[in-house]
Amino acid sequence: MLATGLLAGAFGYGAANVIPTFRAVPMDVRLTFHTTMMKVNEPVMQSAMALAILTSFGLAVAARGRSRRLALGAGALTLTALLITVLGNIPLHAHFRQWAAGAVPAGHAEIIQRWELFHTLRTLAALIAFALLVAIAVLTRPAPRPGALQVGS
Repeated sequence: MLATGLLAGAFGYGAANVIPTFRAVPMDVRLTFHTTMMKVNEPVMQSAMALAILTSFGLAVAARGRSRRLALGAGALTLTALLITVLGNIPLHAHFRQWAAGAVPAGHAEIIQRWELFHTLRTLAALIAFALLVAIAVLTRPAPRPGALQVGS
């Protein structure tokens, strides 16, 4: 659950803070920051996605019933986030690198909007995956033992 939570948090931070900041600065600043950030983010985010996928599917193997189905859903959603990243966001990074080194073409806004759409989709996939894992933790809590002290009682 930790890797999936970190993944969802990182994508959520990007959606809530980084993208609005990109929109508020001049294009050359955005492109310089975006391309530099991607160099740093790639190994971190790829590792987080791999761990989230492996741990979600690992939980699905170990779990039974509803927990297994929820864990399979979480694994499928984290895999979806990876596929969106690899097939959607990463190819668009090549455009950003070219633009940072030279002129920004006339149709750049559409490409940026497409990148932001892909980011929103992968963020939602990661957040829902995390919510499914939280649901497993909440739904599978052991019942209190009779006579055991309850916190808050």
